[in-house]
Amino acid sequence: MVSHKNTFFRKFLKWRYKNISEKNFIIILGVIVGLLAGLASVTIKNLTYSVASILEEGIIFSENQLYFILPFIGLLLVFIAKKLLFRSGFRPAIPSFLKRAIPSLLYSLLRQNGMLSYKLIYHPLIMAPLTVGFGGSVGLLGPAITSGSAISSNLGRLLHVDSKTRTLLIACATSGAVASMFKTPIAAVVLAIELFSLDLTFASLLPLLMASISSVLTSYFFLGDETLFSFNVVDKFTINDAAPYILLGLGTSIGSIYFTKIYFAVYSFFDRFKTPFLKVLVGGLTIGVMLYFIPPLYGEGLSFTKDLFEGDHLQALGATPFDDFIDNIWVVIALLVGFTIFKTFAMTITFAAGGVGGVIIPTMVMGSALGNVVAKVLNNLGLGLQVSEANFTLVGMAGLIAGVIHAPLTAIFLIAEITGGYELFIPLMITVAISFLITKQSMEHTIYTRELAERGDLLTHDRDQNVLTLMTLESVIEKNFKPIHPEMTLGDMLHEGVSKSTRNLFPVIDDNRILVGIVLLDDIREFMFDTSLYETMKVQNFMHNPPEHIIFEKDNMKAVMQKFQNTEAWNLPVIKDGKYLGFVSKSKLLTAYRRKLINFTR
Repeated sequence: MVSHKNTFFRKFLKWRYKNISEKNFIIILGVIVGLLAGLASVTIKNLTYSVASILEEGIIFSENQLYFILPFIGLLLVFIAKKLLFRSGFRPAIPSFLKRAIPSLLYSLLRQNGMLSYKLIYHPLIMAPLTVGFGGSVGLLGPAITSGSAISSNLGRLLHVDSKTRTLLIACATSGAVASMFKTPIAAVVLAIELFSLDLTFASLLPLLMASISSVLTSYFFLGDETLFSFNVVDKFTINDAAPYILLGLGTSIGSIYFTKIYFAVYSFFDRFKTPFLKVLVGGLTIGVMLYFIPPLYGEGLSFTKDLFEGDHLQALGATPFDDFIDNIWVVIALLVGFTIFKTFAMTITFAAGGVGGVIIPTMVMGSALGNVVAKVLNNLGLGLQVSEANFTLVGMAGLIAGVIHAPLTAIFLIAEITGGYELFIPLMITVAISFLITKQSMEHTIYTRELAERGDLLTHDRDQNVLTLMTLESVIEKNFKPIHPEMTLGDMLHEGVSKSTRNLFPVIDDNRILVGIVLLDDIREFMFDTSLYETMKVQNFMHNPPEHIIFEKDNMKAVMQKFQNTEAWNLPVIKDGKYLGFVSKSKLLTAYRRKLINFTR
């Protein structure tokens, strides 16, 4: 049976190669990937909402008492599911230093040729509903992207596509997941381009568009006209609004910096716990306490944002210990600021405790609160200003997205599409540009990219930098240099080293294979034919230190290239675990660079 299937599949591949061009085949795959990513998004959303709706009745019945325990139960179920269903791990493995879905995808594209484990197809479908449905303060977009990307990766593997096409298909899956979740096809394409640093060519743009369109149609088919947010712009932008939107940009930039710093600080705190269960216990109970006092922190928080859009901040905040003072607008403002602060903690604690979810939707929710706060402050300072709270709520979302994930174009188009038009395009551009520029100056890397950048595993829009990042040190190390010993005589060196080597450089290593120096052919040229020196002169009389060392565990290809530039050397030794490993030659390095550049840009 298996043999029959393999034969049929081989015949299909041969037929495809003969009858469908590569360009058309990739477009077809884009449509298929978009459909499958849309299905994954719809499935995750429906499962999560089903879990949440069942638990909601218990929360109401218990008068919020269940808030104490539900997040812990959800995280515990995730912990148990990981142990039972994924005890054998993922193949290829997800590096332990990567804590989130998007960084794992970026790493896979760079170091694993876009190969994702098939388990990542259904892993998010189980883990995300348990995390978010039980109150974990994270989003569903990240898991949807992971599931769709795993589908596209394994489909590409099945159809024998190359690594570059596999990267494009994963970008198509990302575009499809975003389009299905938000019903914003243009923003979905832009996010895929910004997130994966794709070269914007017609060959890559068309599959992304087709994936986005097919995914949106899938979402409409299963969910109808239901949208994540429904918003119509009532108050138009005027020139007098420019200064307030500049202030909003400053506010969202501060919020973005705070968000990022808290994110890594919370992770650093939870890394101190020795066992995963202890993280679940501490994280689950901490989130439960926060939910008890601030119920809007439950889950993604979309209902909170929808209430703000409608101007109902009392409904958004829900019951609080400060209900007796809620008539005071400054108390409301303080509560909204508190929500923004604690939403950051609740989201990151959910992740650090082992929960599965996404960052983008919680970021939008926090941005909406921040925008609403800025509008309320401006309207109540007594300066005669009157701005639209609804518009600021919406634009605040874009400002925080631009600052947190450094995706300004995505932020602009996402919010523009949500409003169904471009009436807010100018204020979006003002706020997003200021938020992005300030945050970018303060923090070069985001929560998605910092871990990768620190290890030299980050692709950017810098083509030269990308080529160096894609190169590996192992591929350019040469080991055909004849090693010699410092106590070796000149005669032995000539007979055992020079006569048997095709190189003009000789590493000098001791009994422990530690590099103690190098000898160049030029160093011994004038003594080579004086036989009277063969027994009296030793290698240590000729050797000298190399101009620089390449540390295998530390130096990436950018650092290697910089060392060649600084020393103007033609060969540099490589040290691994303190011992001599080989040499990197400038000629081989440049040849490998040119070859990789050609493959990268074709």
